[in-house]
Formats: sequence, C-alpha cells, structure tokens
Amino acid sequence: MERRYPIGIQTFSEIVRGEYMYVDKTDMVWQLAHDAKFIFMSRPRRFGKSLLASTIESYFRGEKELFEGLKIMQLEKDWERYPVLRFDLSGAKH
Repeated sequence: MERRYPIGIQTFSEIVRGEYMYVDKTDMVWQLAHDAKFIFMSRPRRFGKSLLASTIESYFRGEKELFEGLKIMQLEKDWERYPVLRFDLSGAKH
C-alpha cells in the first residue's frame, strides 16, 4: 500500500486515520510522560510542534486505538484517561 505524506496536516488522529506516512516516535512520547519532571521544548517554526502536541494529547486522552502498531504499545500497559487542556496560540496577533 502506498502512503501519502501528510503535508499541512498537524493532527495525529487525522494522520493515523487517513493512513498517511508517519515516523513513529511514540516511544519518546512515553518517555516524556514517565521520566521527565519538567519539559521545555524550543523548536524552530515548521518543525513539528503542533503534531507532537497532538500526539501527546491523544496519548493522555487514552486513545489507544490510534496507537495500534506503534512503539508505545509495547511500553504502555494502563492507558488511563486524563483531562487535557490545549491552548492554540497560532492565531494570536503579535
């Protein structure tokens, strides 16, 4: 099956459900959630911050079905659901 690149798509669930190409870094999401005490992520523009935030959001919402076949399935056993607050400042004026 040929997969398309998710150009312009910044939502983890849309990439997975649309069967787009996805580089699996979910083991790092699990490590961030379980090993890190404080996290500051500074990344340049157009460098995947929104997709990472969306992946973390899906993980904390316990959306296990989105992660089938990905590395995180070997690490996570509980799949608890947590409330998630997500603030999108992309439309804010400078």
